[in-house]
Amino acid sequence: MAAPWPDHLLTLEEFDALPEDNTRRYELQEGVLIVTPRAIPLHQRVADHLKDALDQQLSLEWEIFTDVEVALQQTFPPRVRVPDIVVVPEDPANETVARFRSEQVLLAIEIISPGSRVTDTATKPVEYAAAGIPHYWVVDLEPPLSLTAYHLAGDLGYQEAPAVTKRFTTSEPFSLDIDLTKLRISRREYHGRVD
Repeated sequence: MAAPWPDHLLTLEEFDALPEDNTRRYELQEGVLIVTPRAIPLHQRVADHLKDALDQQLSLEWEIFTDVEVALQQTFPPRVRVPDIVVVPEDPANETVARFRSEQVLLAIEIISPGSRVTDTATKPVEYAAAGIPHYWVVDLEPPLSLTAYHLAGDLGYQEAPAVTKRFTTSEPFSLDIDLTKLRISRREYHGRVD
């Protein structure tokens, strides 16, 4: 018999006590347990290529993680999200913790999956801005693949830049030049091999 699902708003301690399950993604939205399927292969490929592009260009003071929990709010009712990619300074990355705190995250990136469009483009920008994460990017897999960058703009929350296709170039929060057309392609094409 399966374990009963929580019938109340969870505390962070109750969330931590849930049985480990790597077949799905678990998040908390104001104490409500949110369960979603794992990412599809194309989503994973784009995340891997984007992480690789960041890794090649960022200075060594930054660390890049995929699928790591971020506590947006630790007080009741807690919020815990699992961005597809986060960039944090090296020091917090060396700590032995279950998750990062929102104030440790410089950049959170979400890749829109089937069923996550409203969450990634409406709910999470509000949550991440309220938690003080300075930069948030959303990658839309629908052709042509695009990246929308958000940055904190004081009390207004996030300011959204127009979606970019083909090439994303920025100086904030660091200098980057990413060929977005390479994010969907196979490893062979990504690395320029013609074997």
